[in-house]
Amino acid sequence: MHKAIFITGTDTGVGKTIICGLLARHLALKGKQVITQKWIQTGCTGFSEDIRIHDKIIGDLAVKGYSELRCPYLFKAAVSPHLAARLENRRISPQRIKSSFKLLACKFDYLIVEGAGGLLVPFNRNSLMIDIVRELNLPILLVAENRLGAINHTLLSIETVLSRKLKLLGIVFNNAKYQQPLVLQDNPQIIRAVAKARIFGTLPRAENLPRLSENFAPIGEKICQAIK
Repeated sequence: MHKAIFITGTDTGVGKTIICGLLARHLALKGKQVITQKWIQTGCTGFSEDIRIHDKIIGDLAVKGYSELRCPYLFKAAVSPHLAARLENRRISPQRIKSSFKLLACKFDYLIVEGAGGLLVPFNRNSLMIDIVRELNLPILLVAENRLGAINHTLLSIETVLSRKLKLLGIVFNNAKYQQPLVLQDNPQIIRAVAKARIFGTLPRAENLPRLSENFAPIGEKICQAIK
């Protein structure tokens, strides 16, 4: 099996889709064969919207095909996976997710998996997203939306990872809109001090992909060093 990484967020909508696409692009530009995966996508039909965004960010280097393996479960309702499955009278099988992961992982240099929501999102009444991550022994990259309130969410997520004896690669902060500069600057500093966690960097907001990719480059390099 080649290298794989699980990207999760401190909450839903914190920017993990963008970080996932940017990391995949960064690796692809280095000449690596890389593919992304979204185990469970809710709120869309036909094809995973998050994977579509990954591929748009990756651009011409994006891998074609493998759609069913890249997104084993797709649901219409924009709700938690367990509820989306219940509304469609379907069952999410961890074995199907793990099988699709292993099939892709052996074909590419890097497999980057984007989670759904945060680590403790349930996909049925008995199992959480982190349970599959633990069974596959995946290193975790945590994306935190850099805003007022991020400290508590980030520390809780770190504690969740460590209490289950999983590997936390580190944290990427994704700057939110309309935040006090002092808050944006302090959040990573206090997280590093309190949790002794590795901070790969803070991604500033940008209006276009070239600038976003340029801003991410030093962050991507640090992540690459951590997963070697």
